[in-house]
Amino acid sequence: MHSSSDPANRQQRYREVRKVTLVGSAVDFVLGVAKIVIGWFANSQALIADGIHSLSDLLTGFIVLYAAKHSHKSADEVHPYGYGRIETLATVSLGIVLTGVAIGISYEAIKRLNDPAAAMDFTLLALLIALLSVISKEWIYRYTMSAAQCLRSDLLMASAWHSRSDAFSSIVVLIGISGVMLGYPYLDAVAAVAVAAMIAKIGFGLVRSSTLELIDVALDPEKVSAIRQHIHAVHGVRSIHTLRTRKSAGSAFVDVHIQVDPRLSVSEGHQIGDSVRRRLLQHVEEVTDVTVHIDPENDETGSPCNDLPSREEVIAELKQRWPQLPVASVEAMTLHYLSGAIDVELDLPIEILRSTDEAKYLVQELKQAVSALPYINAIQVRFKV
Repeated sequence: MHSSSDPANRQQRYREVRKVTLVGSAVDFVLGVAKIVIGWFANSQALIADGIHSLSDLLTGFIVLYAAKHSHKSADEVHPYGYGRIETLATVSLGIVLTGVAIGISYEAIKRLNDPAAAMDFTLLALLIALLSVISKEWIYRYTMSAAQCLRSDLLMASAWHSRSDAFSSIVVLIGISGVMLGYPYLDAVAAVAVAAMIAKIGFGLVRSSTLELIDVALDPEKVSAIRQHIHAVHGVRSIHTLRTRKSAGSAFVDVHIQVDPRLSVSEGHQIGDSVRRRLLQHVEEVTDVTVHIDPENDETGSPCNDLPSREEVIAELKQRWPQLPVASVEAMTLHYLSGAIDVELDLPIEILRSTDEAKYLVQELKQAVSALPYINAIQVRFKV
């Protein structure tokens, strides 16, 4: 049995991602235009360049919007598990962008350390713009990160850290200003290297976690343990095996084999499996898709019944060995494939008996007739009125 996430929930999640990204992009746009305009009036090429850099951050917003729109499409025949991996791929891209930003910051810092003539000349206007950038970018970071945690979106988390990397860059400017004032003109370069190392670590972490997601790494051990506990809590589950989990864009998929009483009816076994499915969807927040396989015995390392004959072959053989029985009764028998053998449950109309004393003799006769069949383990006969 199988269950997947509600399309309405996916669309709601997409709307939230889009809103957060558009708000962040609007702030980036206003900040970029302000830097360019002020830089033009102040005849500051550095400020104009910084404004162009802020506008280039809109490209990150475009990547997020594109990925969010397409990753929240409903599953179809071509993509039966949905399009969530588009979001994962975009997260990898943003992680690479962050790493590139770190390399760029490091390069400029090392260039300033090696070239005294490249030391920055700071102005009061640069200080005010740096403060504005820190405040704006930090607000975007906190706003986006809050939504990322609520929506379990690594993509938004990567976008949030990209905004904070710009805030860190502005902090480096502030440190540089302080260094100039204190007589340490290279303090900003030292701080820049430290900030670049932190940004690179974050970028590498995002690339690594998203890449692992692309190759279907399991959920964290703590989460898998919680899933096991919820499954065992369902009445009728004797044991579980082959529990497999994987993640896709904030959602978790679970595939599990559960062992139930082998004598249960198919419908009752299905009901137990459906209870497992509902419990996981209700109690494990990120689980949106559950597939439950019902097993009468543990077949994790191999099925002991692989070499047993099919139902059609068994019935054909028993019809020949039990010619005295009604054909309809033989065809309606229940077969239990267990532990490398077959247990037979046979319901017979009581009218075939001339007396109740004949029942014991008939059962012995039936068992004797199939004693030469090595795959028959036991025969249970019930006489129905």
